[in-house]
Amino acid sequence: MNGMSRRSLLRAATGAGLGALALPGLTACGSSSGRTVSSGRVDVSLWTHDPGYIKTFQAAAGDKALMQGSRFDYRVKATNAAGSDVVTRTIAQAVAGGNTPDLAGVIVDQFPRVMGSAIAENLFVDLSDTVRPFEGELLKLAPYSVDKIPYGLDSDNSITVLYYRQDLFAKYGIPEDLDTWQDLARVGARVYDQHKVSLGMVSTGDNGAIVNGFLQFLLQRGGGIFDASGELVLDSAEAVEVLEFMAQGVRSGFLMSLPDPYGAVCGAALKSGRLAAAAMPNWYNVYGLQANAPEDKGKWRMRTLPRFAGGGHVASILGGTAFCVVKGKPNTEAALELLRRVYLTREGQLLRYHSGGFLPTLKSLYDDPELTSVADDYLGGQRVFDVYRAAAADLPLYYQAPGMQFLSDLLGGHILQALQGKTSAAAALKAGIRDYRQQVKR
Repeated sequence: MNGMSRRSLLRAATGAGLGALALPGLTACGSSSGRTVSSGRVDVSLWTHDPGYIKTFQAAAGDKALMQGSRFDYRVKATNAAGSDVVTRTIAQAVAGGNTPDLAGVIVDQFPRVMGSAIAENLFVDLSDTVRPFEGELLKLAPYSVDKIPYGLDSDNSITVLYYRQDLFAKYGIPEDLDTWQDLARVGARVYDQHKVSLGMVSTGDNGAIVNGFLQFLLQRGGGIFDASGELVLDSAEAVEVLEFMAQGVRSGFLMSLPDPYGAVCGAALKSGRLAAAAMPNWYNVYGLQANAPEDKGKWRMRTLPRFAGGGHVASILGGTAFCVVKGKPNTEAALELLRRVYLTREGQLLRYHSGGFLPTLKSLYDDPELTSVADDYLGGQRVFDVYRAAAADLPLYYQAPGMQFLSDLLGGHILQALQGKTSAAAALKAGIRDYRQQVKR
C-alpha cells in the first residue's frame, strides 16, 4: 500500500478537521519524502512526552557494543511534546502528507485513539514478525495490539508493588508480610483509628486518574474492562468487589483520598508520615517517593502486593509507553532496527534500565545477574529484583479497545461517587456501563 492510499484512509478515518490542527513544535522533524535509507548515516526522528526516552535512545545510538554489526550510523533527532499531542500530531501530519516521526512514543492511555478505523494498521509497522522470535518471552504486548497484531513495544513493565515505611510499620505494629488485602485493610483501619495514618491511597482527581486507580486493583483481582476481542467485560463480580473494597477502605481511613498521587497534598502526606504505604508502579519510587520525600531515604521498602482473598494475581500494572515505527518512510527500516536493538536485546534492555530505570519487558532479564544484584539505596539497600522477579512471573494481561478513553471519561464520575459513599459500587458500575453503551450504541 503506497503512502497516498494510506493518507486517504487516514483522512477518511480521522475526519477532515484533524488535518487542520496547528502543529507547533513538530515541524522541524524529517520529511516523509525521499528514497529508503538502507545503510550509512541516518537521522531518526523521535517524538515523545518524556525526556527519559530521549536520553535512552540517544545513549543507545552512541553505544558501540549495542550497535555492533548494524548497517546504520544512527543519530536521534528528538522532539518533546505532550503525550496526547504526540498522537494527535502524528495522525494529523500523516493525513496531511507532512512530517511524521520515525518513532512515536505512545502513552498506553493514548493508544486506543489509533485502535479504531484501521488507523494503527495504516500508520504503524506491523511488529508481528519482529516479536515472533520472542513468543512467551515478551511480557507486555496486549495493550498495544489491534486484532492481535502488535504495533508498539512497551518501554517498561510498570509493575505495581507495595511501598511501605518500614520504620512506621514497626512503630505501629503492622506486620510487613500480611498475605491479603483484607488483612492489611483490617490492620489499616485500626492504625487509622488510633494514629490517623493511612496505608494506601485512591485518586479523586481527574477521571483518568480515578479509573486508573480502580483498574490497577481490578487487574490484580483478575478482572478487566475489555477482553482480548475488545468486548466490554466490566460487568463482573470482580469489578464490584474491587470498588467495594476501595470504598470501604476510604470509609475506614485505611485508604487516603488524594486528588493527585504526585501533587503537593500527597507530598505532604508522605513527608508527615500520614501516608505510610502505597500500591504504585515501579516508577513511583523515583517520581513519587524520592521526588516528594528525599529525606526519607533508607526508610522505605517494597514488597509484592497482598493478594485478594478471592483470587487473582500477585502483581498488577499501571501505565506504560510504547514506541511505534511509522510505516512507509525513508527511515522506516532503520527505525525498526533501532527499536529492535534497544527493546529486544539483552544489551538494550540493560541499557534502558541503567539509563532510565525502565524495567525489562523480556522475562529472562529478571534472572540476569547484572540486575538481580541491583540494590536500591532509597529502599535501604533492598535487592529490588527479588520483588520484581516474583511479580513479573504473575502479571495480569491488560486489553484495550477503541472506546477506552470514552469509557474512562464516563466511568470516572460514577466511581468517585462510590468512593464518596454517595452510591453503591454495583450501582456506580451499572451506571457507568449504561452510559457507555448508550453513547456507543452497544
